[in-house]
Amino acid sequence: MKKDGKGSIVNTNEYQIGKTHMGCFDTGEDLLEGIERFAADRNIRVARITVIGAVRTAVVAYYDQTVREYQEVTFGEPMEILGCLGNLSLKEGKPIAHLHAVFGDSQGQTRGGHVRPGTDVFFAEVIIEELEGPELHRGYDPVTGLPAWEL
Repeated sequence: MKKDGKGSIVNTNEYQIGKTHMGCFDTGEDLLEGIERFAADRNIRVARITVIGAVRTAVVAYYDQTVREYQEVTFGEPMEILGCLGNLSLKEGKPIAHLHAVFGDSQGQTRGGHVRPGTDVFFAEVIIEELEGPELHRGYDPVTGLPAWEL
């Protein structure tokens, strides 16, 4: 995303909300892979994603801006999905989900980060809102080192 130096966001695309898919995950499904497979099976190219529920294990990552690498952390305990927001776009022609989540443990403590493969669903409800408009592709952003949208 390029900025004009005045705090404004530039280079945007416009979308309309299309179909909304609402469903539940099977126990044992990988959260990230399940969403991406669902999108690929239905040819969903751009979407907004919301998830609530519970996991048996959560794998999240934090992007270390200094070394430009994701640092993964695994929480191997049952936790609630207190909030999970994200989007779906394309990378190398395939749907890729970009999700951030906050999880709560049995003591009311929270943990969160960028959802990674290995997040094992106990039960979850997902809403995927397809967006109608131009395809949205992820490429490499040399400024941040992240796979950012190419607008």
